Amino acid sequence: MAKAGQHKCLNCGEFFDPDHRNQARQNYCSKAECRRASKAASQAAWLAKPENKDYFRDPSHVERVKAWRAAHPGYKRKRPKASLVLQDRLPAQPVDSIKETAIRDEMPAAVVLQDVLTPLNPMLVGLIAHLFELRLQDDIDQTTRRLVQLGFDILNRSHHEDHQNAAAP
Repeated sequence: MAKAGQHKCLNCGEFFDPDHRNQARQNYCSKAECRRASKAASQAAWLAKPENKDYFRDPSHVERVKAWRAAHPGYKRKRPKASLVLQDRLPAQPVDSIKETAIRDEMPAAVVLQDVLTPLNPMLVGLIAHLFELRLQDDIDQTTRRLVQLGFDILNRSHHEDHQNAAAP
């Protein structure tokens, strides 16, 4: 039994609550099959009107489509999916110990970002980019080099700490 304000779907025959903005004209429920039936009925009604009978067969429409296709060659052809990876994956390489340098920005050229951070850990690269508000890979590389050198400096100092600096005043 239908409640007040409900309509009977013309496709499946079940009662439904129409959308309040389209209550007077909604004749189909929101099921996928009923929406397809609504679209088909709407198109059939539009094509049944005499003024729409040859709407898309007019020579001007044929020319319009031909011109668009000529301006957009290969639109319908399947395109290869673009790779989301900006770099090829590199195998992880062990990092040799780096001697402490006077200027931390000058790391040996042999140590590059891919050698220090394996491509399997993009979270660390993303964290560095986020914390330092970096977007360019060269900037991320330079910052990573500084952080790695700082880490090596700290580790080397902890192993070779002289006793004068170790005592707190």
